[in-house]
Amino acid sequence: MTTDAPETRFALAKGATREIARLTSTQKADALGAIADALEAHADRIIAANAEDLERGRANGIGDSLLDRLALTTERVSALADATREVAALPDPVGQVVRGERMANGIALEQVRVPFGVVGAIYEARPNVTVDIAALALRSGNAVVLRGGSAALSSNMALVEIMRQALESVGVTPEAIQTVDEFGREGANALMRGRGFIDVLVPRGSAGLIETVVTSSTVPVIETGAGNVHVVLDASAPEEWARDISVNSKTHRVSVCNSAETILVVREAAERLIPQVARALQDAGVTIHGDETVRSLANDVVPATEEDWETEYLSLDVAMKVVETLDEAIDHIARYSTHHTETIVTADVREAERFLAEVDSAAVYVNASTRFTDGGEYGFGAEVGISTQKLHARGPMGLPELTSTKWIGRGSGQIRP
Repeated sequence: MTTDAPETRFALAKGATREIARLTSTQKADALGAIADALEAHADRIIAANAEDLERGRANGIGDSLLDRLALTTERVSALADATREVAALPDPVGQVVRGERMANGIALEQVRVPFGVVGAIYEARPNVTVDIAALALRSGNAVVLRGGSAALSSNMALVEIMRQALESVGVTPEAIQTVDEFGREGANALMRGRGFIDVLVPRGSAGLIETVVTSSTVPVIETGAGNVHVVLDASAPEEWARDISVNSKTHRVSVCNSAETILVVREAAERLIPQVARALQDAGVTIHGDETVRSLANDVVPATEEDWETEYLSLDVAMKVVETLDEAIDHIARYSTHHTETIVTADVREAERFLAEVDSAAVYVNASTRFTDGGEYGFGAEVGISTQKLHARGPMGLPELTSTKWIGRGSGQIRP
């Protein structure tokens, strides 16, 4: 790849879009199969490159949660290959008819899915995203330009080179996958200003990174939000469900955006639920930041401050608060949530339906862990990100979310009178 300037990469990606758009569904699936095989064949090389990033990250003190996201093991590389094959096996969205009708004058009209063209992505310390977004973009007929950040520079460069070589091996232009990582911040800034080359930009990472991209970009952005995620334990919550869902939502993997950060307990259930839920969380290594009532019902609880209700910890910490009613819980979520994922544990069907209807987040559950908000769990094979905005896409983004539509009309000489 040439290293003249980021814009050179954008132009190469743009130039590749017509070839990628012409590929059949089978050709795109075969290209992804080649990528999956190459990832497994070069796993040692990928892990060696990742070790450089991990060593540099530890030296720079980037923190345990980012180190966990950054790390690639043999199992994680294999999982990336499997996810790529799953994407290849998914229905191709390109050409799907969204709706259609015959106009009164006889023109056959259809709205069909088409690729965006060039998808840009800016993300931090997540080498898995390099593969996930590339796979989803290619399957949906798009080229991709990646900016994966300095923390994962060695890993991402290895992954991009391996994927480009895999495309070339099956006769697909490697220019469909580009990276601007070696340009550093200049590459990120150019990507945000790449209007005319970049058709849509997806940021994934910290709240600060997402805010920077949303406010600075001249390219259309699909906003993926941070995850200040809530678990509500209603008055009727079964004890086992309350305990297990709280622990799983918080501890299954603490460094991800669908990990729970606040547990709200309706007062009627506080004495019944808080002691055992708190004990189970603490047994799993969680530090609880609790209000006065929580501290009176559980031992070794850190006093909560206003900042705790606003915090996405991404660590073995959780805020816990007693609310008087479900209305107060919903009000708390409306004030502090990032509108990512929320769940309620309840045996009351009416309260469950109220929660589903009134909580304004991308994913809302009843009696289930927040950890299920994930493209893989939803059957997407992988995800571009989890959109917390309301235009175009919301929630985990798979293949259809990487397409736009156009109208196709087939006539037989009609003119407008």
